[in-house]
Amino acid sequence: MKVRLLHPNDDVELKPQLPEELSDLVNDDLELDRLYEAMGAGDRYLREAGKKVLPLTVSDPDVIIYRQHVLGDCLANRAVVRRIYAMTSEVEGIALRHKVFLGGLRSNDAQLMLRRSVRILELLLKTLRLLRRLASDHADRFRSAGFRQFFAMLTDQLSDDYLSQVDEYLSELQLPRGLLLSAQLGMGNKGEGHLLHQPTQRGRGWWAKLAANPTESREFSIDPDDMAGEQALSALGGHAVNDVANTVTQAAEHFQSFFGRLRTELGFYLGCLNLRDELTRRHVPICFPEPIPVGAPRFRCRGLRDVALCLSIGKMVTGNDVEADGKTLIVVTGANEGGKSTFLRSVGAAQLMMQAGMFVAAEAFSANVRGRVFTHFKREEDANLRHGKLEEELGRLSQIVDHIEPTSLLLCNESFSSTNELEGSQIARGIVRAMVEGGVKVFFVTHLYDFAHSLYARDDPADLFLRAERRSDGVRTFRLVPGEPESTSYGQDSFRRIFGVAAQLKLCSDQPLVDTES
Repeated sequence: MKVRLLHPNDDVELKPQLPEELSDLVNDDLELDRLYEAMGAGDRYLREAGKKVLPLTVSDPDVIIYRQHVLGDCLANRAVVRRIYAMTSEVEGIALRHKVFLGGLRSNDAQLMLRRSVRILELLLKTLRLLRRLASDHADRFRSAGFRQFFAMLTDQLSDDYLSQVDEYLSELQLPRGLLLSAQLGMGNKGEGHLLHQPTQRGRGWWAKLAANPTESREFSIDPDDMAGEQALSALGGHAVNDVANTVTQAAEHFQSFFGRLRTELGFYLGCLNLRDELTRRHVPICFPEPIPVGAPRFRCRGLRDVALCLSIGKMVTGNDVEADGKTLIVVTGANEGGKSTFLRSVGAAQLMMQAGMFVAAEAFSANVRGRVFTHFKREEDANLRHGKLEEELGRLSQIVDHIEPTSLLLCNESFSSTNELEGSQIARGIVRAMVEGGVKVFFVTHLYDFAHSLYARDDPADLFLRAERRSDGVRTFRLVPGEPESTSYGQDSFRRIFGVAAQLKLCSDQPLVDTES
């Protein structure tokens, strides 16, 4: 039995695609914890389900659309989906109370293992019947291929005949008539070839008893005080029961795994619904994005917002409209505190959400699928003073290079600003050239004028230059517009705002002012 609500053909392996340190960088740089908190809505399990599934980028547009349809069904049939999820949670709760978690099913005592496995199968069988009944009652309300396949699997694999037969087996495996076994003598007169038999039905007629062959079996009793004899007999029975116990335990593990998997996959979709509810409450526009196969570069968005920022402040967040089809390098410059880093986070979060099969915080969004998403954001000074800032930056970049692929997406925010303008620009140009030539799409937010202007001057049609908009009075609109890089980031605006006086800043023509975005 497979759930297959995340993929049409198999259960997705829920293992991180990147080493932990790189995954943590992406999580921190894009502030994804705010996303996970909203998905959990106070439920830790839903939060963890989102954290497992969201970073696993799906590179097949058909699978992304498959998930979008499943999510649409969850939205249209929220009550039914929550009932199914509640069943999976209840199974885990029952297992806890009876101490029959799969980890506790394994035991050196074969007969104890058999009893525990039979007990958990009885509990799971009851829930499977409820699940199949619910599927039968509500399947016609679901339209997605994922849920239709799931309900069809329940109907086909859990027929009445099958469930009745399992009931009979479980009843027999409780060994109500004791153990009947056979064995052979092996080397050293040790028993081997232990085999469990089905005991003869009780209540045979008088003629069957009289006609029975007295040599068919032998019976003996053990004195209640004979502990050694009792242990020997128990061991003898364990040898016969062992294979059956292992088989029943594997069946219990399979069904328990099914419910656990179902809980995780439904938990992800319910987390998506929680996130949608929170964004809707905050009047944030959302849409299902259009995933495009890897090929000709594609990136279009209308009203794209940083979802983490939308979840953290109590006012409306400005969205951005960008048309970047055919572009493999997008360089963002302009006034500090103008929304450049916010835009970069919005791109990364939207890409991950799209490739998880989720909606995105935008009015419209369309982009190529990418193999993986990497971030290289500026960091504060190392508190332990073990490395200089540039050394630390290059160390993180080296980790990225070890794992990046031609179809990856790299988001750089103020990279190499920890050194001087000339050196930082030289490093940045070399990295960007190598990445783009290798097939990586790069978004680069920078205050390095020499770097940005040199790229602008080459007039490559695959490059796009955006600038944080600033009005003549210094007010930021938090929108990005196409524009040539400027030699200033308008740090004097911040000076005036903080000190309340006109800033007198002398700029050298060969040394542009370089400041950082807060």
